[in-house]
Amino acid sequence: MRSFRVLVNPASGGGKALDRVKPVAQQLRDRGADVQVVVSLGLDHSVEEVGVAVALGQTVVACGGDGMVASVAGAVIARDADFGIIPSGRGNDFARQLGLVDAKPETTARTLLEGTATPVDVITVGERVVLGSVYAGVDSLASEIVDRAHRLPGALQYPYAAVRSLLTYQPTTYSLTVDDTEISLDAFSIVIANSGYYGKGMHVAPSAVVDDGVLDVVVIPKASRLTLIRLMPKIYDGSHVDVPQVRTFRGRSVTISSTGDVVAYGDGERLTELPVTATVAPGALRVLVP
Repeated sequence: MRSFRVLVNPASGGGKALDRVKPVAQQLRDRGADVQVVVSLGLDHSVEEVGVAVALGQTVVACGGDGMVASVAGAVIARDADFGIIPSGRGNDFARQLGLVDAKPETTARTLLEGTATPVDVITVGERVVLGSVYAGVDSLASEIVDRAHRLPGALQYPYAAVRSLLTYQPTTYSLTVDDTEISLDAFSIVIANSGYYGKGMHVAPSAVVDDGVLDVVVIPKASRLTLIRLMPKIYDGSHVDVPQVRTFRGRSVTISSTGDVVAYGDGERLTELPVTATVAPGALRVLVP
């Protein structure tokens, strides 16, 4: 039977991550598993705890949002270990892609105990690991707004950030290199996707899957703000890619540069100012899935 070291980001989900992990841990213990719950004090502490878990033969489980899960996943990959996820952030978009969101505690516990350790792709940006997507443009501004929107109810934070960012962001000219193909274009946003979802359930890259060894690139073109606001509902169901002006590409390595001062984000976390290069690492992470 597996034993577990659960690393919890206490700030995730508006401070509700510990409440989320407690019933799952109890379900695991009721089934005879050894479970240690550790409150993460930051990235360095999480990396140390991953090393401890591997040395003890424990399966590492991350309980947090997309950014925290990605940071722990990077340490797990370096140790060539299996990985479990208890989603408890505001977005949980990588977990959504894997079918792990909104599960009952007993279902999550069953996945951790009986699930298959399945290889999935990740994105590498320098030494950092990103699980879901790397993006630059209006999405970056939206991520910054979400980080400042803690006083709003959780259900309103992402829609508020999306609309406010669209109303204030100025489109810029990007140079996009997908493998050996280079394109110059004016756009509001470019998304490099391993997983199909971002922004708390927006199906931005509906053709993306996490085990095909390629990245999906979605370009939201320069357009009027009214047009973009009308496009937003389509992004939730993925039908925006059928709009002729929206462009899509696929490749293993993608570089974005810009004439403006644009910051790239990954899984809701600030990465770097452009240029940025994102590369797929096929099957690099083994995740416990149903």
